[in-house]
Amino acid sequence: MSTLAVFILDVKGKPLISCNYKGDVPMSKIEHFMPLLVQREEEGALTPLLSYGEVHFLWIKHNSLYLVAATLKNTNASLVHSFLYKTIEVFCDYFKELEEESIQDNFVIVYELLDELMDFSFPQTTESKILAVSWCSEGIKYKNEVFIDVIESVNLLVNANGSVLLSEIVGTIKLNVFLSGMPELRLGFNDCMLFELTGLSGSKNKSVELEDVKFHQCVRLSRFDNDHTISFIPPDGDFEFMSYCLSTR
Repeated sequence: MSTLAVFILDVKGKPLISCNYKGDVPMSKIEHFMPLLVQREEEGALTPLLSYGEVHFLWIKHNSLYLVAATLKNTNASLVHSFLYKTIEVFCDYFKELEEESIQDNFVIVYELLDELMDFSFPQTTESKILAVSWCSEGIKYKNEVFIDVIESVNLLVNANGSVLLSEIVGTIKLNVFLSGMPELRLGFNDCMLFELTGLSGSKNKSVELEDVKFHQCVRLSRFDNDHTISFIPPDGDFEFMSYCLSTR
């Protein structure tokens, strides 16, 4: 959807939430939205799309809140409005009532949801049943510990002559997390790792090629191609972080 920034404003036009997905839209431009809306409303010429100079505002109102998408380019207005309505639907599923108080009380989760809903100005997961960003218990204080277990088993097939026909290693990485709040963690792999079957690229000088790699849904893989670092916000407690298979023959 080209260059895009999303804002949630109160009834007076004060930004409660702002998310600039590409960083191309000057955040100060939102100051012109409310005066422009009031002016057009007084003129009887209010439309779902308002323009101020090079910036175009696509907006909807829900209760006492304004959801505004700002763009510098000619974009698909129907797609943007569809995204805004879907965002409201997701917020209502999470918070029951979407109003200024629910936004302020769930500040962190709102940003996490916006991050999941869109990536680099392109809509991603917009179904609330699939989204999972609120799995960390609120108000619980831990000692801030993370335990990692790597569990591997070997499958071996040998013929009557003793020759190995097939050998593989099936592994899982399990985490047991006790962290306060919703911190972002990073797990790095060295350049020897390849993840070809998941569409991820590792070092060309391969020495270990992992196959059939599956990650927990909390994992974000956007940074992996750059620095081989997997970023994620883990749920509380014990869960399977990753599974893989390694063929040795």
